[in-house]
Amino acid sequence: MTSPREAASRWILDAAAAQAGLDSTDATVIRLAENDLWRLPDQVVARIARPGQRQAAAKEIAVTRWLATHRFPAVRPLPIPQPLQAGGRAVTFWEELPEHRPGTVPEVAQLLRELHRLPPAALPLAPINPFIRIAERLASATRVSDDDRAWLLNHLAELKAAWAELPAGLPHCVVHADAWTGNVATTTTGPYLLDFERTAFGPPEWDLTSTAVLTETFSILPAREYAAFCEAYGQDVTAWTGYPIMRGVRELRLTTFALQVASDDDAAHTEAHYRIDCLRGRHGPHPWQWKELHQTVWRTRPALRNWTSREGRLRRGQWPSQNAAVDRSRMSWVDPSWGRNSVGAM
Repeated sequence: MTSPREAASRWILDAAAAQAGLDSTDATVIRLAENDLWRLPDQVVARIARPGQRQAAAKEIAVTRWLATHRFPAVRPLPIPQPLQAGGRAVTFWEELPEHRPGTVPEVAQLLRELHRLPPAALPLAPINPFIRIAERLASATRVSDDDRAWLLNHLAELKAAWAELPAGLPHCVVHADAWTGNVATTTTGPYLLDFERTAFGPPEWDLTSTAVLTETFSILPAREYAAFCEAYGQDVTAWTGYPIMRGVRELRLTTFALQVASDDDAAHTEAHYRIDCLRGRHGPHPWQWKELHQTVWRTRPALRNWTSREGRLRRGQWPSQNAAVDRSRMSWVDPSWGRNSVGAM
């Protein structure tokens, strides 16, 4: 029996497909979440964005088309006018990637190295805003003391001032802003970069810092793997004098995300306050061995239900065991937010 949620999404899909001249008769659900994914005939995938995301969807189309002109390995939108609008939601249509696996850390570095070396984009990309949603999360946090909230707000102000005075680094360029192994799909022809919702213009070190904190802050990426990342990219961001500022921003984002989840999750509450204590100097220097927060990800097929994703990173061996080869090809073709929390913890 079709649920009301699926029926509403199907109506939007059919309306958008009709506008695009595509056949959605035999479409099947890949995922219903913040962004709904549907598989259409002829290796086409539809993505229905959450409400209010038309501008982000348009940016993703523009960025991926620009990347195609440079033959950059990324997902490709169909060559039709898009995004389309149906039921108040932006809908985009994409070429489906063949069977693939999640990327490796060196493959992330390889793609970032290539992306950062592209000529300036003829796109109206906004400067990166690394502080988005931090103040809002702090204002809405329900399980934090007034003293900790005040300290975190002051820390946010200090980091904003420090960011404005970042020391010179690599030339500013197009940055992905959410580069991790779950946003890379590797086929038999090589790795492809996915998910360009947050793409912006800014310091490339921001893309590199998200991997560095896995070693320094979480202690989940072994030093040898981080060294492989640096070798593949050609630079170690931790050697840059501006790195502590960027690491600090990443860590504050991660802490406020934990506070957001902590409103109805006791484990997240414990972790959030451990993170606050780390930031406030109560647990000594790095590494801090932060724990990644878990969140259940629901799928429309029984084989894809009731397993947990981690805070921005997929643990090795966490693919659902049933129909693994099929599931892999269905789960990260263009919108791998299934493998991270949708609020963008990183």
